[in-house]
Amino acid sequence: MFIGRNEELKSLTGYYNSGKYECAVIYGRRRVGKTELITEFVKDKKHIYFTAVEGTYQKNLDMLSKAVFNGLDGGIHVSSPTFADFADCLDHIYNHSQEKLVVIIDEYPYFAQSEQSVSSVLQQYIDHKFQRRDIMFILCGSSMSFMEKQVMGNKSPLYGRRTCQYKLQPFDFKTSMEFHGGFDKREQAVVYAITGGIPKYLLQIDGSKSPKENIVKNFFSPNGLLFEEPNNLLKQELREPAVYNAIITAIATGSSKLNEIATKAHMTTSACSNYLKSLISLNIVRKELPILAKANARNTIYRLNDGMFRFWYKFVYDNVSEISMHQGEAIYTEIEQQISDFMGEAFEDICKQWMWRENFAGRLPFRFKDCGRWWGTNPRRRAEQEIDLLAYNRDKTGAIFCECKWTNEKISDGIIVELIDKSEMFGYGKKHYYLFSKSGFTPAALKRANDDVRLISFDDMY
Repeated sequence: MFIGRNEELKSLTGYYNSGKYECAVIYGRRRVGKTELITEFVKDKKHIYFTAVEGTYQKNLDMLSKAVFNGLDGGIHVSSPTFADFADCLDHIYNHSQEKLVVIIDEYPYFAQSEQSVSSVLQQYIDHKFQRRDIMFILCGSSMSFMEKQVMGNKSPLYGRRTCQYKLQPFDFKTSMEFHGGFDKREQAVVYAITGGIPKYLLQIDGSKSPKENIVKNFFSPNGLLFEEPNNLLKQELREPAVYNAIITAIATGSSKLNEIATKAHMTTSACSNYLKSLISLNIVRKELPILAKANARNTIYRLNDGMFRFWYKFVYDNVSEISMHQGEAIYTEIEQQISDFMGEAFEDICKQWMWRENFAGRLPFRFKDCGRWWGTNPRRRAEQEIDLLAYNRDKTGAIFCECKWTNEKISDGIIVELIDKSEMFGYGKKHYYLFSKSGFTPAALKRANDDVRLISFDDMY
């Protein structure tokens, strides 16, 4: 069953039906569902589908040749002639494709890196032949830095030849829920948190088993798919995986500022900064500023952008030896009480998604411009403070201050008072307070609810 990506499918179909040359660039981290999207899109269309490999140009040319002959005549060729080069292949496609055709090169970076002239040759054929033909090219890749610089970048031979691009993101919580209808909402939240909304990982979750059983099976078993997944991904994308392991572990275990991460990873801040840039380009880490801060503000922090990485480096990395000795059940028992704390960041993300949905639906006091975390010094209290989420309108006359609590305790009226107190450092004319709770609210808190103070139980959110 194909889940999600409806907007992408609708958009791709629109370009397909344009009646002229189109070139779509589809990219995103591994396991995010690029190939599944393309497969769903072309299932009822005449197409050539070639997946490049990390090998020689000749090997890729052999595979491309077979894909071209299979695609053009709709057959399955065990063996087929091999074109002399990529130009010869494009000539054949041009001369033998009178009807509408989609040409897909999946893992395009592998093909382009196997022969330096690939992108230039494709550019020449697009400019001199295919631009006048009703044909659609799809270039797909998992190396985001390559796709952004070597395909879409202004120094690329292919610059200006794409007509649309799709950077696929992990699924949000609402879409992730469609994978496992048998779980209750809190279990769905845990599944979302440990998979990060990545389709490949969501598919590994067995809806007939509990979240605990799924965690043990996938993370805490030497045979589980996710037991070595982060290491495998890093080895595919980066050199020096040991260095990146140290940096990611530092972030997963609480370090967020550059100097803290560098100290824990035993490196200089300048070296650490360069490694972080690579992790950011892979969408594993994100660089974050407090909402409302200027771009050059100094209170930058780094957070893991991938829920599966966050879970793995917090709970699996230090226990690899024991898990390899089939002690996964015992490890889970040790860390089980920490999962609620781990869920805090994921719950903030779920609440933020809810805020955006309500914003687009027009169900908030005003349409906000942006929504995000805030942290900094409260001059009134002379102390460092944080606000889980702050949303403000375009003219900055109104704001919504949010507290997100994933705990087994009900939110008390004291939490409401504290949030209102924090808001006093901001000069908005109209202020609203939204408190999100996994476990509900105390009677005293419920008495404080009004038009400006909204108490939102997780059970009522989705």
